[in-house]
Amino acid sequence: MAGQALYLKYRPQTFDEVVGQEAITRTLRNALQQGRVRHAYLFTGTRGTGKTTMARLLAKAVNCLAPEDQRPCNACALCTALNEGRLLDLIEIDAASNRGIDEIRDIREKVGFRPNEGRYKIYVLDEAHMLTEPAFNALLKTLEEPPPHVIFVLVTTDPQKIPATITSRCQRFDFKRIPVSDVVGRLAYVAEQEGLRAEPEALEMIAQQATGAMRDALSLLDQLTSYGEEITLAQAQMVLGTVGGEAAARVVDCLASRDLAGGLDWIDRTIADGADPRQFGHEIVQYLRSVLLVHEGAGTRLLNATAEQAAEVEAVSARLPLLQLTRAIRLFNDATTELRRGFQTIPQLPLEMALVESLLDQDGPAPAAPQAPAAPRAAASTPPAGEGEPGPRQAGEEPPPASRAEAAAPAPRAVAEARVGPAPAPQEPAPAPQEPAPAETLPAQARPPQPAAGGPPLGEVLAAWKDILQAVRRRNPTTYAALNTDCRPVEVDGDEVVVTFPHAFLRDKLEHPERKVDIQDALNEILQAGCRVRFVLAGDFVARAQPAAPAPRPEPEPDLEPDPPPAQPAAGARAQEPRGELDSKDMDQIVRWARGVGGQVVEG
Repeated sequence: MAGQALYLKYRPQTFDEVVGQEAITRTLRNALQQGRVRHAYLFTGTRGTGKTTMARLLAKAVNCLAPEDQRPCNACALCTALNEGRLLDLIEIDAASNRGIDEIRDIREKVGFRPNEGRYKIYVLDEAHMLTEPAFNALLKTLEEPPPHVIFVLVTTDPQKIPATITSRCQRFDFKRIPVSDVVGRLAYVAEQEGLRAEPEALEMIAQQATGAMRDALSLLDQLTSYGEEITLAQAQMVLGTVGGEAAARVVDCLASRDLAGGLDWIDRTIADGADPRQFGHEIVQYLRSVLLVHEGAGTRLLNATAEQAAEVEAVSARLPLLQLTRAIRLFNDATTELRRGFQTIPQLPLEMALVESLLDQDGPAPAAPQAPAAPRAAASTPPAGEGEPGPRQAGEEPPPASRAEAAAPAPRAVAEARVGPAPAPQEPAPAPQEPAPAETLPAQARPPQPAAGGPPLGEVLAAWKDILQAVRRRNPTTYAALNTDCRPVEVDGDEVVVTFPHAFLRDKLEHPERKVDIQDALNEILQAGCRVRFVLAGDFVARAQPAAPAPRPEPEPDLEPDPPPAQPAAGARAQEPRGELDSKDMDQIVRWARGVGGQVVEG
């Protein structure tokens, strides 16, 4: 003969027996004593928190024959009838299977009849969010103005699906998750009543597995009672498929020590011993959360751990950087979610990949090493640092080739500032040699831009680009979908990260202020920097980069030559060359280049 489940056997029969919902029980008690019982209630909360039990207690209390301050008494005829399931005035309806308009019409027809035994007829609609929209519309008028002898109690785990017109006509009570300490106390009481010997650690583990649901906790305890009359922590771990905090602590310790081989070995051994991969991943996330709390100064009071365990968590938190810690929590949480969808081939693979990626995150700046050769090239392309002294000493002599290339650089700037027209070009050579200071400073301005010290290296941005995309995805999936195409960072200009786009419509879409802020926030979160982003088309970026890369145009070079006899014929001969080119497409490039270095175009 089948026995009664513990969660049914020990279902609260009075308001005093309800655990973890003191605010709701007190409110309903006061309403009963003051005669303020309303016609409609909405009970919301996660599973196993006492919503249906509270609805049954309310139905028992409003029909109890005892005085108001003693209801429910569990002794009168009506209380006994409800406890035995034979009270006709309590109508419990499963809205998940009776969700159509026909069922609601049946309710509307029957609410007009008086109660059979008690003062009130109580309708409890369990999983009320499953009703269809026409059913809600049919219930609306009845719920707004029901007969005085009818009380509606809507029970749901998803209140967002209840229409606002229904919610506004009910008194809403939100049932919270039951604290672990309260669940442990109730489990100890039930174990004592059942004659079971249970270790406190085992009861605490059951309470943590229940995640705030008393019904789940009692069901787990009921399962363990079949194993033996004594419930130990080891037995609970074996029956429930958990591994405790030891294996999770060892994996996190290997993460802090950057011991990849050791961490993979712990994961493999734990799964081989029969642990549930999903539960193991959950325990790793829980342990990482404890490390995060201690790392940020929350103290050990939130850990619910022994002094030895708290000291171990503090030691690990001192060795894990915050960025790597938060990344590891995200990775292992994603791995646990992936395991829920089923990963039958190699069940521990998502956890192993999470560990590997967590360790790679600390080595993330390493890909920035290829940026090092850029410094010697930059130094090689700026010979004035080593050869700048001979330049001024030999101002009257013919400069060496390197300095001649530099001296030619200011000439286009002078042309750009003065005019673009070719006619007055020969009139400027005299003032140009008389400005030695700009000759030293202007070439530095005209050189191709290099990443400023204010922003991260481009290699670091490229290495973290995948993480940046995931951070954008968490903020706005639409922005992530537009960014996760052929878009990529190509340059770091000061504190700006330049991102190229293959198509203009993608760039224009992400230029929206809110989307741009999401991208900047994600980039700064991952890189721990204060950067901005700039969007350009891939073709435009190449076009802008071309004028800076080649050496300055050779036409103005004779204007800067100090030798008068050869300079004038060369200037006259070469001055005619740009006149033909200025009418071609090169003139647009010259104008863009002149404006890019700060010049102005003067029509002459």
